[in-house]
Amino acid sequence: MGDTTLFSTSLISPEVVASFPDGFTIRSLERGDYSKGFLDCLEVLTWIGDTSEAEFIERYDEMIEAKGTYYFAVIEHEGRIVGTGALVVEKKFIHQRGKAGHIEEISIAKEHQGKGLGLKMIQALDSLAINLGCYKNILNCGPRNEAFYAKCGYRNSGIEMSNYFDSDEQSDSYHRG
Repeated sequence: MGDTTLFSTSLISPEVVASFPDGFTIRSLERGDYSKGFLDCLEVLTWIGDTSEAEFIERYDEMIEAKGTYYFAVIEHEGRIVGTGALVVEKKFIHQRGKAGHIEEISIAKEHQGKGLGLKMIQALDSLAINLGCYKNILNCGPRNEAFYAKCGYRNSGIEMSNYFDSDEQSDSYHRG
């Protein structure tokens, strides 16, 4: 496939892009990011499994084909992916066929935590959602992360419920909170 990015970085607010510390850039996930440590960054968040580069590219191509649905952003520093987050856009019938954004897979490499990059990732995904016409963003998190997301402007608005079909998933630290 010819596409090398999931979306144009111009969809992220220029103010948010400019707010990143020197040497850190935010951009769309690219087909070549497997070799830049994208999955290593995600492993900070949860179990990944053994994913080959071919499998990464296959998933990437599936997201390209679902144009307008998947927006993975990455933070790059010195040629490595050190942060990631996703916006999944759901097209609804309610709210005059509105769009709701779902924030997923926020992960910052351990050595870069505490630098405000998580907050900046959320701000980038929020600005992306606004520019795509979403009327809201929602996310799920465990109790230990609630204060962080409150600092990002989110508020508790319900209870997350899950029905796992693979018993191994129930031990996943991402879902335990």
